[in-house]
Amino acid sequence: MNLFTSLFQFLAEMSVGEGLKNLGAGIGAGIAVMTGLGSGIGQGLSAGLGAQAVSRQPEAVGAIRSTMIMGQAVAETANIYGLIVAILLIFVF
Repeated sequence: MNLFTSLFQFLAEMSVGEGLKNLGAGIGAGIAVMTGLGSGIGQGLSAGLGAQAVSRQPEAVGAIRSTMIMGQAVAETANIYGLIVAILLIFVF
């Protein structure tokens, strides 16, 4: 309850346009950070299936590892883009 009252008091002290701008930037930053959720699940599945593939074919460990690391590097770019967008929304706009 205290959090909501302080939030409303903070928004009441600002002009309406400034408050809505900050509120929109905060919501947008929260949504942008959520990009880490999908890629984190994807990376976890990739690592699990890579370990399962190595246990089935130990002689193919080099090819499996390089393919898995390349896929995880591509998935990690979504996290980085989401973080950059969130930082821009919070500090620039």
